[in-house]
Amino acid sequence: MNNYITIIGGGLAGTEATYQIAKAGIKVKLYEMKPVKFSPAHSNKNLAEIVCSNSFKSNLHTNACGLLKEELRILDSLLIKIAEETSVPAGQALAVDREKFSEKVTEELKSNKNIEIINEEVSNIEELAKNGIVIIATGPLTSDSLSESIKKITGEDKLAFYDAAAPIVEKDSINMNIAFYGDRYEQEKRKDEEIEEWKERISKEKASYINLPMNKEEYENFVNELINAEVVELHEFEKREIFEGCMPVEVMAKRGIDTLRFGPLKPVGFDDPRTGKRPYAVVQLRQDNSEGTIYNIVGFQTNLKFGEQKRVFSLIPGLENAEFVKYGVMHRNTFINSPELLDETYNFKKNENIYFAGQITGVEGYVESISSGMVAALNAIEKFKQTKNKKIFSNQTMIGALANYISSSNEKFEPMNANFRNITCIARKNKRQKNKIRKACG
Repeated sequence: MNNYITIIGGGLAGTEATYQIAKAGIKVKLYEMKPVKFSPAHSNKNLAEIVCSNSFKSNLHTNACGLLKEELRILDSLLIKIAEETSVPAGQALAVDREKFSEKVTEELKSNKNIEIINEEVSNIEELAKNGIVIIATGPLTSDSLSESIKKITGEDKLAFYDAAAPIVEKDSINMNIAFYGDRYEQEKRKDEEIEEWKERISKEKASYINLPMNKEEYENFVNELINAEVVELHEFEKREIFEGCMPVEVMAKRGIDTLRFGPLKPVGFDDPRTGKRPYAVVQLRQDNSEGTIYNIVGFQTNLKFGEQKRVFSLIPGLENAEFVKYGVMHRNTFINSPELLDETYNFKKNENIYFAGQITGVEGYVESISSGMVAALNAIEKFKQTKNKKIFSNQTMIGALANYISSSNEKFEPMNANFRNITCIARKNKRQKNKIRKACG
């Protein structure tokens, strides 16, 4: 048996797993093909690159992802700690400066004497697993050659869905005569407030989001142009596999004229400072770096051609002169049929020297990927020490609920975010939390 553990993939799951194993005093060889080779969606040479949104979602414990983050904090998650250190304003959510987050994770791992980072592509898993433990954390954008190796060891056809990322604009190009700062509900005019009193209050509050109000005519014109805009053509099988949890904005719009207004553009909890009334629709922008110079358009994952993104999104009041730092993209995400292949420790049933972690297992989301890396690492440590113990998390935890989901029989298996529906229904002293869990569990 090798005197080290091999990890393939330096994304969120892989870097968390690397840290946990090294912290236990075990040497790690971390393989990451960047910067020698980049996937179609990656461009940052550092580890733990964030491709889509910069948000790690809610910090509230009444939110499934918020609860998951708290569990990971208790377990000394490196990535959650660094996310907090590099956070940018996002209301009740945890959002990060992407560049600083990746830089700090990379620095942390490079400075650890137990970690060796090898920048090359891996194409033969069986060879690595002959004499040692391997964690495959290559993410949803696994290279073609490694995908073939995974297909070979699993004996399963790979599954795939398509994910999308939202565009980013320069703050200075936003028309602040139209846009306004404000967090949902906090910005809304209170019943007992006079107009001037309300305007004075919200002008002093430190809000996380920039909001772009739309009237009915502006909204319907935007939706009409959006659904008729040119998109990057997908193959027929790709069209069937778009993931509901990261739906392109143009696909969502085609489901009905009011779909966006009840989704990412919902105006609930806002009032337009120009009128003192609730807008017909609201587009939100979230800070994307610590300097506050760039903002991403929340919920605007898209497959529109770049020229069409510039044309159509500039129709949004306040973005008429927007400068786009990065356009939205759509990319392939692959995942294995985990219920057939993995147990609740993310261990590969056909070869106990192999673990999988990250979105390739069917967990969906940044924090969920970190969670899978944590569980795989803790169990790889036990196997390395030959204790024959397995670290199995209770289904009354969000970590355990995710592990149970990816390892339980499921004929229609698809990627899943952290949610209360999968957690074991247990009583809560807090009445509000108890009701939420009861509702989720039916």
